[in-house]
This record gives sequence, structure tokens and C-alpha cells, in this order.
Amino acid sequence: MARSRTPTPPRPARFQDVSDPAGIALLASPVRQDIVDTLVALGGEADVAAVARELGRPADGLYYHFERLADAGLLQRRDKAGEPRRYRIGARRGTALRLVYGKRAESSEAVQQVVAKLLQAAGRDFRAALANPKVRTEGEARELWAGRSRGWLDEDGLREANALLGRLLELLQGPRQPGQDQLFSLSFVLAPKPGQPARRGPAGD
Repeated sequence: MARSRTPTPPRPARFQDVSDPAGIALLASPVRQDIVDTLVALGGEADVAAVARELGRPADGLYYHFERLADAGLLQRRDKAGEPRRYRIGARRGTALRLVYGKRAESSEAVQQVVAKLLQAAGRDFRAALANPKVRTEGEARELWAGRSRGWLDEDGLREANALLGRLLELLQGPRQPGQDQLFSLSFVLAPKPGQPARRGPAGD
């Protein structure tokens, strides 16, 4: 029996949609992007000290950003007597933020700023990894990979591409498991190109 072209979709992820332009604009800060990404990698909930350790930053410099995100409703404050305040994405653990690409001009501008900063961070991650002689750049277990591709997709191909990207996100999100000793970052943009004229056959057709 022929195998289906479309891979098995990843398990449904829990998302908190961010559609307010002011909330989206807060995420244009690279520091806040790092905080949110690290919280997701830690299972969606942690205290400031735990996130600071993962980022290699002083905790004192992060409290302000945590509070700004919480004031905007992007993080939930979790207070328990006698313990440091924890912050969580969404109402349940394991939730990630998802930008809503609104049609309003202010929403579009805010999203563009976030994506621009995201791609700048990807460039910094690439340069830092490339400068490390221990990073693997070949083989099935390569650790560094960048590229750009342009091609035609039908609806089935587009669904397959989305399923594969969803699977990549699924692999990177969620609590750290035993044996997972290396932190990775992944950035991507999938975008349709403006309409192209139909390709012509050989001359004389």
C-alpha cells in the first residue's frame, strides 16, 4: 500500500493568541522574546531566577520585563506563600504565545517589528554557533543549518509543509526531558510570493 504523502500531524498545541497591537509590540523586544521562548522550553512556567540561569543573564535585569508582560496579560503571575513568584504562559502549563496577524495597520506594523527582531536574533544565533568549532555542521545530527528555498506548492504540499513545521515546533516546545542537554533555537518564515505568470512550455507549443 502506498504511504500517504502527508506526515502525521503533531499533537494539538495549546496557544494563547496575541492580537492586541500593544501586546504584540511588547514582543518586539529581543529580551522579552528570549523570556517567552525560555518559558516555553521550561514547560510554560518558571520563576525569574530559572529563566535567568537559562539565558545567562542577571535576574535583576529581567524582573521589569516579566512584569510588563504580565501587565499586558501575556504572562500569568503565580504566587505561593514562601516561594518566589512564578510566571506562566496561558491558563495551563504547556501553552505558547501565537501572534494573530491582524489586518489593521497598527497590528500589521507590530507583527512586522516582532518578526524583524526575531530574524535578527536568528542571525545572532547563527553567528555565535558558527564561531564555535565544536558545533556540528554536517551529517544527520548536524546542529547548525540555515537556508532559503523558493518553489511551487499545491494544497497538499502546503498542508505537508505546515505539518512539518508544526512537528518541529512540537519537538522544541515542552518541558526538558532527561538526556536533552543542548538548547536549540529555530526561526522560520513561510510566505507566499506575489502571483507569477504561468510558465510557458518549449517554444512553438
